[in-house]
Amino acid sequence: MIKITTDGTTTLYSDCFKTYYHSIFGARQESERVFMELGLDFAFEHFAEIRILEMGFGTGLNALLASERAVLNSKKVNYTGLEAFPISKEEVSELNFNVLPFHEATWGLTTAINPFFDFRKINTGLEDFQLNEKFNLVFYDAFAPSAQPELWTAEIFQHLASFLDSGAVLTTYCSKVYVQKNLKAAGFRIEKHAGPYRKREVLRAILS
Repeated sequence: MIKITTDGTTTLYSDCFKTYYHSIFGARQESERVFMELGLDFAFEHFAEIRILEMGFGTGLNALLASERAVLNSKKVNYTGLEAFPISKEEVSELNFNVLPFHEATWGLTTAINPFFDFRKINTGLEDFQLNEKFNLVFYDAFAPSAQPELWTAEIFQHLASFLDSGAVLTTYCSKVYVQKNLKAAGFRIEKHAGPYRKREVLRAILS
C-alpha cells in the first residue's frame, strides 16, 4: 500500500511487519536528517572514502539520496545495502522518487550508479551477513523494534561491529533507551541529536 507522507514523498506499508518503511510525517525529510546530515555529511568530514553498509535497503531512498550527495560533494562512496525482503517491481513503480536503477541492479554485483557512487545490494538479513570487508558508515534503517526486535539486540550490534573500522559511524532513527544500552554494549559511543519533524531525538553512534 502506497502512502504520500507529509513532505510529499511516498512510502510503502509492509504487510509482513505491519508498519511503514518511512516516517509518515516526511519520508525524505527523515532520510535527509537521520542518514544524510548526521551520517553521510559527517563521514565526508572524517573519511577520505566512504564505505556504507545499510541495514534495510528497502525502497532505496537512502541509496538515492546518498548517490546524489556523492556527486554534489565530488566524494567517492561505496554502498552495500542488505535486504532480506525485497519490494516488488509494482511497488517500485508506485514511488514518486526514481530508484529504478537501484532495483534493476543485479543482486550481489557492484554497479556504478554515477562516477562517485558504486552500489551493491545483497539479499540477506544482517544476522546471516558475512563479508570480508570493513565499513565506516552504517545506515541502520531496520523496521522498528516492535516489528523486528531481533535487529536491535546487543548481540546483533556486536555482529555488526565485526564488519566496521574503529571510528565507524552509525546513524538510526530509533533512540529507545534499551537500543542505546545495546549499542554501548557493542562498543559504540552514543550521541543524541534533534530528529526530523515529529521526532524529538535520533542517534549517531561511533564505534570505539
